[in-house]
Amino acid sequence: MTFQGVHNNAIDAKGRASIPAKFREVLAEAYDDEQLMVTQQKGGLVAYPVPEWQRIVENVQKMDAGPMREAIYLSLITPAIPCSFDKQGRIQISKSLREYAGLEEVREVVVVGSFNKIQLWNRVKHQEIMRTAEALVNEDPQTLYDLGF
Repeated sequence: MTFQGVHNNAIDAKGRASIPAKFREVLAEAYDDEQLMVTQQKGGLVAYPVPEWQRIVENVQKMDAGPMREAIYLSLITPAIPCSFDKQGRIQISKSLREYAGLEEVREVVVVGSFNKIQLWNRVKHQEIMRTAEALVNEDPQTLYDLGF
């Protein structure tokens, strides 16, 4: 089971973001857990099931010490926070992560299922990313054909 789909969901003034019920079902069934680790990435937020997050952290720890390992640690690992669901299926996103993702002053978050993770975007940033992705895909129609699209 994987996370799949794009949903325009609510985020309230306290930073509680609604996560689709289908995504919560995947967490419970595939990961036997309902906790996420949320971090910043590419101008948005990424929420990983705890086992996926632990695998990523282990991979970073296995890297040779150096500037790239340190940069990954500081920019992606350090900002991560654990998030559990409340009774309404929302997660509490920290103020610093909301500010990073441009979600501080908005009441809508785009929640995207992406295989083994959940992405959370400011609507405007999501539209920019989609335009860039579509342009890249359109440059290589053979790849789409090879994949069966």
